Amino acid sequence: MRTNFDFTPYRRTTVGFDRLFDLLETSARTTADNYPPFDIERTSDDSYRITIAVAGFKAGEIDMTAQPNLLVVTGKKADEEGRNYVHRGIATRAFERRFELADYVMVTGADLDNGLLTIDLRREVPEAVRPRKIAIGNQQPAIEQAANDVSGDQTAAA
Repeated sequence: MRTNFDFTPYRRTTVGFDRLFDLLETSARTTADNYPPFDIERTSDDSYRITIAVAGFKAGEIDMTAQPNLLVVTGKKADEEGRNYVHRGIATRAFERRFELADYVMVTGADLDNGLLTIDLRREVPEAVRPRKIAIGNQQPAIEQAANDVSGDQTAAA
């Protein structure tokens, strides 16, 4: 049974989606490690929250690094000297969780409470890349037309 999907036909007919295809191919190749468990929720149209179960970890034992399009959360438990466990069922092994982030998604805050690490994210699209109206042909944009009308009125009054 074939588990990998071939994206080659889509790569030939699309422009600028290379990162998306790379993510899909990488996720199909990697084996899933489910430690530590996590939830991702959408809190509003442009806000998200990642909740990671990190029972047994203190804030100083968890490190978060935000890079463009990537959030890396790592945890390493400090060595506990002098403890002699008969049974150890609480997993406190070192971990690394990587979250691929969409363009313009930023980490806005994080909190550790009752063994749950919550990370708040928000998509903030800059004004320069938001959709804008484009004039066709010789038409002037409405802002330029209004500026010309005002300056024309002032020269006519003089």
